[in-house]
Amino acid sequence: MKRSIINFKSFTTILLTGGLLLACTEDPVPDPVPDPDPDAENRWITVAAARMGSNPGDGNGGTLIYSISSEEAKNPMVSIAPFDNGFIVPSNRTARLQSSEDGNTIFNISYAGDTGGNYTKYSVEGGQNFTPIGTEVSIAPYVGSAPRWIKLFDGDQTGSAVYVDTEHQFDDNSTPEDASDDTYIRTEATMGVVTLDLENSLIKEFQESSLALSEEEEANGYYISRIDMPTLNSAGDKLYIGARLSKIDPATGESDNDGEVLGAKTIVLDYPSLLNPTVITSSVGRGNTNGYRSINAFEYDGSVYQANQGDPQGSHILKIDANNQYDDSYVFNLDDALGIEDAYILAWRPAENGKAVVAYRDAGSEEGVAGAQGYFALVDLNERTAIKIDNIPYEADFYLFQYQGFVVDGTDIYLTQAPVGKNGNIYIVDTETGDVTKGAELINTEGSHFIGVF
Repeated sequence: MKRSIINFKSFTTILLTGGLLLACTEDPVPDPVPDPDPDAENRWITVAAARMGSNPGDGNGGTLIYSISSEEAKNPMVSIAPFDNGFIVPSNRTARLQSSEDGNTIFNISYAGDTGGNYTKYSVEGGQNFTPIGTEVSIAPYVGSAPRWIKLFDGDQTGSAVYVDTEHQFDDNSTPEDASDDTYIRTEATMGVVTLDLENSLIKEFQESSLALSEEEEANGYYISRIDMPTLNSAGDKLYIGARLSKIDPATGESDNDGEVLGAKTIVLDYPSLLNPTVITSSVGRGNTNGYRSINAFEYDGSVYQANQGDPQGSHILKIDANNQYDDSYVFNLDDALGIEDAYILAWRPAENGKAVVAYRDAGSEEGVAGAQGYFALVDLNERTAIKIDNIPYEADFYLFQYQGFVVDGTDIYLTQAPVGKNGNIYIVDTETGDVTKGAELINTEGSHFIGVF
């Protein structure tokens, strides 16, 4: 397929035909769509591949997925080619995918285009076989056709999507096009949050709220400009939403990118009502907490751990306790832990033991064809330690900014490694021992890259 934009009006047309490109040097060749051994501890591992649109690594040519068993994923003799034989996920640009905890279901809300905002789910059946199940529903009337959404960790029951609209407010005597001194008042930020019943494809709740910062922050031109990554607390009664701050120069009415970077902030809402928003602020980390395309905050051991980005001191992992406030006694700075500068957490995922794999870039990252080079580290949330995973290949074109998915299977974490336009592999990190297993080969295509496993 050579089109750079893929639109679909019927899900009956999105299954690709053709043989599956599973190859093995052993004799005989294994079944390309295997039936996992019912007595083995196995699950599906779904690889997500983002095709190039106009530029290498942009991922705007559509998303393809392909599933293999976890046993095959661990086998370096297995080779898969999702770009040739994958299932095309409905999405105008890079799809925002989620998977069930057991790996048997893939959830998708299409991003932009004719199908933007459409929620669908699929039964994972091996190879390119993903069967639509249930009904589809559009959340576009609530949060637009390019929604930022996530699956809450409540047993695969609920998804949540969010947006924020902003309007700069000036006094009656001037306009933003002709702003004079002291004419700026504040920026009104209106947040919308919708929750979605993933099982029955129904809208559960929708609320809009006004987001306010402190009077001093607003007078200085700060406002919440982007939100993402809703996370449910351990009690199940609060929803945390990551936030990015922007700033306007009150004197000129123009954007101000040189202002002080404030403490990291999170919006706290009552759940499931989505009412009574408040904003909490970290005294440890600064910058943004909305992440990008991967889940940015996770509940572990009664607290929520959250990455921040754009911190002048390098990314931290921050902690929000059961009292729904930042725990400023918890200081975990990735620069300090790894002995690097300008760490920027791109994506991360903890296992059940409190040890996590973090995708990051730093001041030493080379500039590749699509952007800065990425790396992986193994971190321990309890000990606040981190170590770079050195036995995964790195090169300048190893681009992780759009990385989305890790698979957690007990204390093992699966990830993908492949530079833009080059072949790579699945790797499995044993978070208990730090051992890394090289798994199935990933066949790439020009300008494209892999965005994770689900």
